[in-house]
Amino acid sequence: MTRRQRSDRRAGLLFLAPALAVLGCVTVYPAVWVFWLSLQYRVPTFGIARFAGFEHYAFLATDPRYMNALRVTLIFAAVSVALELALGLGAALLLRHQRAARQAVLSLLLLPWALPSVVTAKLFEWLYHPTAGLVNFLLGGASIAWLGNPRLALVAVILADVWRTMPFVALLCYARLLSIPPEVYEAARVDGAGPLATFRSVTLPLLRSVLLVVLLFRTLDALRAFDIMFVLTGGGPANATETLTVYAYRSLFQTLQLGLGSAIGVTVFVLVMLVAAGYLDVLRRGGLAR
Repeated sequence: MTRRQRSDRRAGLLFLAPALAVLGCVTVYPAVWVFWLSLQYRVPTFGIARFAGFEHYAFLATDPRYMNALRVTLIFAAVSVALELALGLGAALLLRHQRAARQAVLSLLLLPWALPSVVTAKLFEWLYHPTAGLVNFLLGGASIAWLGNPRLALVAVILADVWRTMPFVALLCYARLLSIPPEVYEAARVDGAGPLATFRSVTLPLLRSVLLVVLLFRTLDALRAFDIMFVLTGGGPANATETLTVYAYRSLFQTLQLGLGSAIGVTVFVLVMLVAAGYLDVLRRGGLAR
């Protein structure tokens, strides 16, 4: 490394120092403190505070409620992300061929994404109302308790989340579709490729990088989702929609078991980091370059 390069490196680190300091204060320090808290047994209501080591993690490894929350979290993330990807890609393809009122369609498409999650949850709470909800009205007036039935509650929450976040996927895919040169599709037509073959051999490969990035962001968001299920169902009925984040909230703020709640939060962090590392490994091995 030359003297000029060392000087530039020091200057770069100096410019980065304020941002790194802020990140250390708002991210690193709280993360370390939560991990330290997870190693303690603290119940402020009864004045209990002692070092517990890894007792909380050992308890979670055999806790049926934690296993149920993990299962619900994984199902919610997998199904919602898959539906968002399929519907978002379909909406983007339709938008690419839209000629009239494209801006109006884009504005309406982005409306669900612009709404806060709590507003979306309250909106769907009314839509799912057993007697006055629009969903049951469209189903012929059936009185279905979407949010009160353990078999339907998770489905209802997933559909609400898909409606809210599908526009994010559609917008990113649509932006990538607009950057594909028309000559590529003209060459495919000259070679005799039909619509399905063109989509499979031309459109999907060119969308690969965007789809991987969308999958990364949406999977991480889905694993950490809290607000929409907390407002809609509170984790019920019978813990049918209780995710890891809802379980952590209940442990921290409802039962005031700070150590246990922190341990659940640490496991959520580890899960998110493992998923992110997997996606980034795929991207590093050539996903973005294709």
